[in-house]
Amino acid sequence: MMDGSPALAFRVNELTPDPSVSFDPKVVKDYVTYAHRIANRGLVNSSVGGMVIRVAHPNHSDGVCYAKPQGISLEEVEADDLVITDIPYGRILAGERATTVGHQMNREILRLRPDVNAVIHLHHDEMIAFMAAGYEKINSYSLTYGYLMQKPAHYLPASINVEEDVGPIKEFIQDTNCIIMKRHGFTVLGRTVSEAYHRTCVLVSEIKRNIIVEMLCAANGRTPETVTDEEMAYMATHGDSVMYPKVIKAKG
Repeated sequence: MMDGSPALAFRVNELTPDPSVSFDPKVVKDYVTYAHRIANRGLVNSSVGGMVIRVAHPNHSDGVCYAKPQGISLEEVEADDLVITDIPYGRILAGERATTVGHQMNREILRLRPDVNAVIHLHHDEMIAFMAAGYEKINSYSLTYGYLMQKPAHYLPASINVEEDVGPIKEFIQDTNCIIMKRHGFTVLGRTVSEAYHRTCVLVSEIKRNIIVEMLCAANGRTPETVTDEEMAYMATHGDSVMYPKVIKAKG
């Protein structure tokens, strides 16, 4: 079990069908829709990456998790390909195919962050290239990034692969909605699959802006003007009111 318990009741990818668990057509549609939207944006590089959606279930305290199986890309996945796993063990509750090694990272994030219901992991070319070029962080040059991401990115060195060893995740996951994995890719969290998707889009846009700004400043000798840490902190605390404003009902 991911929390370090010595006794394992189930093995990862153990086929243990649960009659109380069945595919919700709406969740299946959402999964395929957003997987294809990610692919249509050109973000599924090398035909790899992953996504999970958590759904509450009365018999599973952490909920259950929709995922694609091994051997299927996000750009190829269709409704009949999906599987449902539990979160503590990764056993297969519905469907029949095994999940990828990265699924244990996604499950651990969901286990540690009950507020998170969707995780997107991509091997993004521009991000990997930017970090490989020697840059230590992704600066913010826009207002949309801070308001939507709402927490600072956490950077992992190339030597740490939390897909294979989930142990380090507990040390930082409460304080971020985005993990930057050097030489690997990034992982984005959201309260809904829509939020995870839009956070992914704003992240790749900010990476593109970083590259463009660095090129332009190198060409004209200027210094980049970044959003300050104070401004980022303000946007993080006001993100919900800006991105998800409430409707005020008229009196009378």
